[in-house]
Amino acid sequence: MTGRPPHRRRHLTILALFLSVVAMVLAPAPTSFADPGWWNPTARPAPDSEINITGEPFKGTDSQGQVRGFVDAHNHVMSNEAFGGRLICGKPFSELGVADALKDCPEHYPDGSLAVFDFITKGGDGKHDPDGWPTFKDWPAHDSLTHQQNYYAWIERAWRGGQRVMVNDLVTNGVICSVYFFKDRGCDEMTSIRLQAQKTYDMQAYVDKMYGGPGKGWFRIVTDSAQAREVAAQGKLAVVLGVETSEPFGCKQILDIAQCGKDDIDRGLDELHRLGVRSMFLCHKFDNALCGVRFDSGALGTAINVGQFLSTGTFWKTEKCAGPQADNPIGLAAAPQAEKELPAGVSVPSYAADARCNTRGLTGLGEYALRGMMKRKMMLEIDHMSVKAAGRAFDIMESESYPGVISSHSWMDDSWTERLYRLGGFAAQYMNGAEAFSAEAKAKDALRDKYRVGYGYGTDMNGVGGWPGPRGADAPNKVTYPFRSVDGGSVIDRQTTGQRTWDLNTDGASHYGLVPDWIEDIRKVGGQDVVDDLFKGAESYLDTWGASERHKAGVNLAAGRATSASTTEWWNPFTSFAPGRAVDGDSGTRWASEWSDDQWLRIDLGSPALVKRVTLDWERAYAKEYRIEVSADGTTWRTVASTTAGDGGLDTVDFAGTSARHIRVQGVRRATQWGYSLREVGVYSG
Repeated sequence: MTGRPPHRRRHLTILALFLSVVAMVLAPAPTSFADPGWWNPTARPAPDSEINITGEPFKGTDSQGQVRGFVDAHNHVMSNEAFGGRLICGKPFSELGVADALKDCPEHYPDGSLAVFDFITKGGDGKHDPDGWPTFKDWPAHDSLTHQQNYYAWIERAWRGGQRVMVNDLVTNGVICSVYFFKDRGCDEMTSIRLQAQKTYDMQAYVDKMYGGPGKGWFRIVTDSAQAREVAAQGKLAVVLGVETSEPFGCKQILDIAQCGKDDIDRGLDELHRLGVRSMFLCHKFDNALCGVRFDSGALGTAINVGQFLSTGTFWKTEKCAGPQADNPIGLAAAPQAEKELPAGVSVPSYAADARCNTRGLTGLGEYALRGMMKRKMMLEIDHMSVKAAGRAFDIMESESYPGVISSHSWMDDSWTERLYRLGGFAAQYMNGAEAFSAEAKAKDALRDKYRVGYGYGTDMNGVGGWPGPRGADAPNKVTYPFRSVDGGSVIDRQTTGQRTWDLNTDGASHYGLVPDWIEDIRKVGGQDVVDDLFKGAESYLDTWGASERHKAGVNLAAGRATSASTTEWWNPFTSFAPGRAVDGDSGTRWASEWSDDQWLRIDLGSPALVKRVTLDWERAYAKEYRIEVSADGTTWRTVASTTAGDGGLDTVDFAGTSARHIRVQGVRRATQWGYSLREVGVYSG
């Protein structure tokens, strides 16, 4: 058979191409065209807030297998359910829709005259337009501390803009609840924490419903770091539950008497763990039976000190700091509305300017709670702890090589940042303005490079803190809309909800949906390097969490072993200070030497072992100068570590691993008029 002429083949080819195009136009479009994208819901409520971001959220990890994305280490999605239910007005979601979710508290109508907390925190008379949806004339705003900033669609916008981890701290304060004029429920803190946890799960279900059923939404509550990594790999938002409350487990104190015990702490930690809580503060705002707090300053500090008295029967007490770290200055600013709550004849005390430290540290119950958290692989939020309490907490975690410590919103003493990184912890900065945030971030650049860690932010939204104000329409390096997300895959425009459109330049960080805009402002002001470190934040946070989960308590090779000492103090016929008391596992007993400098305590491990770490829990009689020595035969000794600047407390001494049977703590110079006294000595191989 002969072939067709060439021109006929060309005509047939053109006809085939034409018919193919017609078929594509007339036939059902492929899934990639019909599907609006996995990131868009199939049934969003109408009407509702806009997201104003186009493009697919990035999925997966980088070429090194590390999670990409931002982490908000401190947010309060459900605090509208706290403080009696009427301090934060509005809800993060409602089955009845946006108009029900974003409305003011009833007592704020018609003009905000009864918005008592507004004029306590913001000044003025508290008056404002109470209408939220659809006009939003006066709220949410960067300086409005009592109106909802965490509407679910605004959180969705932050996720679409690159955030991959968010810590939702369940928060409340029983005293603030009890003295606030308006409430619609009781003030028990644990009851509120349970409700907020349930509401967070309800919000997950609410988002899932939009996407077609359980597990399909972008808002995913996670209870371990592996789950969080899987969620991030899917391009979704991993939500971690935390707790920030003043009297967890009912552990308040009244006139310095604890109102809880170890059983309460165990029950409370077990319950929180069942709820999915994986990080928490042991104290917040008020001293409690677990620890003393880092003070607040100014008028707010005075108001909280009043609350401290109403809660505990005592005001804050200060002393001169023992080291370079200090708590926030209390200040003497008046807070008339709060001070009216004090009994007749009682007033807030004054404080010496050179006494910057809380006298209260980590109590025995606090140490028990911290060790209980470590056993349950939970992370400690160290912000809000007094430096005395935080220092002891660091000591304990270092003695166990436990990495689970978080500073989530700039409340830890700055000089402890390297101590935190060395341990394996994670740090985030409060959501400050772009200039201040960038400056603080750059001040820690060298440390982050040294420890190869990323950075985070703590928005603290709905946390009554205040957020970045506008830099102005004519500010240098202002945000230009639209702009691209950090990964480059999405386009972000001004955010609109109802009739209101927000512009970060002129409105500031008014609600959670403006987090991507704020990050762009940081890029413009602080540079790409700051944002790059933030983009590594999710990975670093999950590294700390994962390391906490994998942590195994070391075996104390010294426990119950034979001991001897140069001398033993014998002054008390009813108490033994024998050397064996330093290895009996009871921190309530101790070895004590006679009152002279050169004294030693020796431990026989029974057989040679690898030794890499020694912990020394000093009583008040501690060594200013001492050595750690090792020996194979108990006769020939070799120094593996020494110091001339001992400061007491709980020391962790790390050194190159060595084989030894005998360990000797050699006191060289005392720090006190007494001898040397050790509650417990630990010897570890790792």
